[in-house]
Amino acid sequence: MIERFKPGPVTLAVVLALALAGWLASGAVNSFRDDEPAPAHSPAAPDLPRVETRWLEAEMHAPRLTVQGQIEAWQQVDVAARIAATVEALPVSVGLPVRAGEVLVRLSEDTRREQIARFEAEARLREREFAAVERLRGSNMQTETEALRLQSELARIRAELAAARMALRDTEPRAPFDAMLDRHLVEVGDFVQPGTPLLRLVAIDRLKVSAQVPQQEVLHLAEGQHAEVELLDGRRLSGRLVFIASAADAGTRSFRIEIEVANPDRLRVAGASATLRVHLEPVRAHRISPALLVLDADGRLGVRAVDGDERVVQFPVRLLGVSGETAWVAGLEERVRLVTRGGGFVEPGDRVVAVDAD
Repeated sequence: MIERFKPGPVTLAVVLALALAGWLASGAVNSFRDDEPAPAHSPAAPDLPRVETRWLEAEMHAPRLTVQGQIEAWQQVDVAARIAATVEALPVSVGLPVRAGEVLVRLSEDTRREQIARFEAEARLREREFAAVERLRGSNMQTETEALRLQSELARIRAELAAARMALRDTEPRAPFDAMLDRHLVEVGDFVQPGTPLLRLVAIDRLKVSAQVPQQEVLHLAEGQHAEVELLDGRRLSGRLVFIASAADAGTRSFRIEIEVANPDRLRVAGASATLRVHLEPVRAHRISPALLVLDADGRLGVRAVDGDERVVQFPVRLLGVSGETAWVAGLEERVRLVTRGGGFVEPGDRVVAVDAD
């Protein structure tokens, strides 16, 4: 006689545990986490995962590109000597403003005035000789060669006279633009040669803020866009984008940009770092929680939504900005049914039961 198998309590427990494990593996379990109860009005569909969704409409958004920048003086130059001479005076003190054309240094004149007087006298003599030759040549009493020789001599003397006058002017180097005298590079009594730096001028009534912009962001920039510069102490200056490099840096693949910033208070911030925000053109975008952003297999940023067939779709998006608990993204349809809960338990293409959030 064949004895029938009668499962005991332990055996029944094992069977139930195995059945439960199989059910969990099949994906039929509710996709919400234990600490996120499903909405009370969600339909019963034990064979499909459930996700919570919310309809989102695109809004107008003014994105900003934020990068770290370096503040520079708008103009900075080392005024150098053009002649060999001795420094006789430094009439402007360090730290004071100077106007364009103001004398900055006085160098020794030496014999330059005497040279000018000699060249002037020699030029007058050659002019009279040339005039006499011209009169004689008109009556065929002088050769053409003599006239050309005297004309060449007169041109040489005039060139030497002009050089001597310029050398005398160079004994008083002047400011090429309005600026602050930042540093003396010589002392009274120093002998300088042509090219020796004498002092440093820095113009800070305007500032230049430079930064490197990633190659994927530079296409959204245009000269003239408004920009804001935040200093390390929290103060903010207003400016505009005035330069975008035509080619990327070979090492970083980023593009250099420059912002012109007014500095009417002459803040001494040149050389410091700052946060740079360029205001881009307004676009239609969606405002979501940063927690909803996911990456696809290729590392591209995206969000998950549900289409008309109740299937999960992953849309690639471009992140426009993040502030606190809000992220602005572009690339979605005008109206989209975004997955707000349960998206981590489903994959693109899965059929789901979508429950709209209250």
